Amino acid sequence: MELRHLRYFVAVAEQKGFREASRFLHISQPAISKTVNQLEQELGIKLFARSGRTARMTPQGQVFYQETLRTLKQSDYAAEAARRAARGETGTLTLGFCSVATAGFLPSIVRKYKELLPGVRLLLKEMNPLQQEAAFSQGEIDVGVTRLPFAKKLARELDVRVIFREPLLVAVPSGHAFTAKKIKFENLSEEPFILLHRDGAPAVHDAILAMCQRHGFSPKVAYESDLMQTTFTLVAGGQGIAIVPMCTLNLRPEGVRFLRLQPDEYRAELIVAWPKNSQVTVLKPFVDLIEQERKEIGNQARRMLEAACNPTK
Repeated sequence: MELRHLRYFVAVAEQKGFREASRFLHISQPAISKTVNQLEQELGIKLFARSGRTARMTPQGQVFYQETLRTLKQSDYAAEAARRAARGETGTLTLGFCSVATAGFLPSIVRKYKELLPGVRLLLKEMNPLQQEAAFSQGEIDVGVTRLPFAKKLARELDVRVIFREPLLVAVPSGHAFTAKKIKFENLSEEPFILLHRDGAPAVHDAILAMCQRHGFSPKVAYESDLMQTTFTLVAGGQGIAIVPMCTLNLRPEGVRFLRLQPDEYRAELIVAWPKNSQVTVLKPFVDLIEQERKEIGNQARRMLEAACNPTK
């Protein structure tokens, strides 16, 4: 039984005759008659009582007609759903994201994406960079907003686009003796450091240690925290200073002041990444939207930096 059989049957039923169905479908009457006969033989029942030029449904034909309408409607729905999926209008997109790094812009991106493609189910998974790396390797996420670097093998399998590059800042207690808006890196050598654990941001963690070495000292690590919120709690409590990416300004920590570093030599890259061979049709609109918003994301970050490091302006 094919959909063609069902459509011919419905046409004969609604037009009340084979000749009328032929005119309605623009198909020869013998072809319609042959198809309906095949359908009746397959079902083992008579669908029509034929009388002259008219064909009226039998009782069993009327039951079959109602079910056929539902079948054809579902078939049309399935076909349209498949076409919409092929156009990238429906489906599921699983996004891994670093919460602190994306807090300033991701809610707006999500809202605009859902307005653009309301039929897409967007799944958000909060993950640090190492967790996203593992999730990409296991096919658990379709796209990630994260930080470099990836393992070399994985890096060859991903497309990467930089969203923006952010400086590192020094977070100190509000009452700290440092009064300038900028601080030389070597002046941090005697300060107790509060470091975010490497798993949270391996690239930034390694960069901080490398910068300390370049400026002739090893940091005096007082604490290693698992969460940035914990880091700021310790800083505000006078337990040390922390070198943090600019995006942490999104947390708006109380009791903490931010200083620019001299030299300002490092930029932490925030990226959007996705598999090169991805077959997820709803992925491209998301990546394109981030690209469209990239300039505004950077401008917003710069305004936030200016306000945090120049609070009297």
